[in-house]
Amino acid sequence: MPKIDLTRSLPEARIPELPNPYFGKVRDCYDLPDGTRLLISSDRISAFDQILAVIPWKGQVLTQLARYWFDNTGDIAANHVLGYPDPNVVHCKRVTILPVEIVVRGYLAGTTSTSILTQYKTGARQMYGHHLPDGLRDNQALPAPIITPTSKAFDGGHDEPLTADEIVQTGLLTKSQWDEVSQKALALFARGQKMAAERGLILVDTKYEFGTDADGTILLADEIHTPDSSRYWIADGYEAALRDGSRPPSFDKDVIRSWVVARCDPYKDPIPEIPQDMIEKTAQVYIQAFDAITGQTFKPDTSGKTPLDRVRANLAGFAAG
Repeated sequence: MPKIDLTRSLPEARIPELPNPYFGKVRDCYDLPDGTRLLISSDRISAFDQILAVIPWKGQVLTQLARYWFDNTGDIAANHVLGYPDPNVVHCKRVTILPVEIVVRGYLAGTTSTSILTQYKTGARQMYGHHLPDGLRDNQALPAPIITPTSKAFDGGHDEPLTADEIVQTGLLTKSQWDEVSQKALALFARGQKMAAERGLILVDTKYEFGTDADGTILLADEIHTPDSSRYWIADGYEAALRDGSRPPSFDKDVIRSWVVARCDPYKDPIPEIPQDMIEKTAQVYIQAFDAITGQTFKPDTSGKTPLDRVRANLAGFAAG
């Protein structure tokens, strides 16, 4: 694993020579005059509706992980990617994100109030338009993967659980759109599970975002099968965890989140400054995830005086004027 250099981070990518900026929680985006878009993944990490820290190479890891999966699933679903002018950057088609987030689940897992495990433990068996059988154990594989869609909250609202019928009846998607994205999502998940299994991993659940381009074509967008959009377990140890009811071994990408929650109420209290050892540990987790998922060794691009200098130089050809 490369030594974590805390000075080699990309906290933001504010590039004045690029047009039409939009700055999200972790991505800095620019809409180009030709109808395409630059998505620059910074090293910011967010939780609790705020930025917690900057994690060296996080943006590069996630961009390259998504690239690995886009390259390996293009035969299933066309995606928005046009190219990768920099390790942190995707040049892509500009799409209008569909107002439904597609979450595929292969196991009875989760910790939030809307997760299928939490609902199941309260006695619910009918959820998201699916009926689950009695007798399932925590973290057990479902009889077959299911889609648990939610409404896409764009303005700070909460995502709401949906069924396939509700999606079509309310006009969020047409019947043909729903059929297309649901079929592609399940096929993508099957490919992801197969490839993960070959690496000794279990792809437990994941979310997909689809959008339409200027011609109305549905494209896979955002990212795919990364640790930020997916839950992975390590296969070696899963059966023992299932037997004793413990949490299966996984990439613990929540090291910073757990550290914060142990010290304050992050929704009410000021967030303590994240110590450097936590930042380094989180960077190591992302790199370990890249190596484990891809079977490759992560090699950070250390060219340029700073990561921002490198990004700006690589995007010079997209500059306005």
